[in-house]
Amino acid sequence: MMKALSRFLLGNDSILVTKYVQRFLSSVTDGEVRMTRILKERFPQATSVKVVDISGGCGAMYEVHIESEEFKGKRTVQQHQLVNQALKEEIQGMHGLRIFTDIPKK
Repeated sequence: MMKALSRFLLGNDSILVTKYVQRFLSSVTDGEVRMTRILKERFPQATSVKVVDISGGCGAMYEVHIESEEFKGKRTVQQHQLVNQALKEEIQGMHGLRIFTDIPKK
């Protein structure tokens, strides 16, 4: 039924819609839980940590959003390097990682 609905809504783009609908209806993946734990340990001052498996749940690609005071005074590339270092082991088995960092607003 999901595939039929997505084909009706978007025609040839139905595969993309189906993946996102399935992801929305599914539970949190083990990879998301593991990486969230690692980032919270590495960045104890983080006010927000969000890890999302954007590969449809297979663990090939993730998106990470992290807001922390630890990033203050660092360029974006340095912030991303810190995240990459924290997730070094997990990254080895991934196809890709999208990183979004920010400093908490006061």
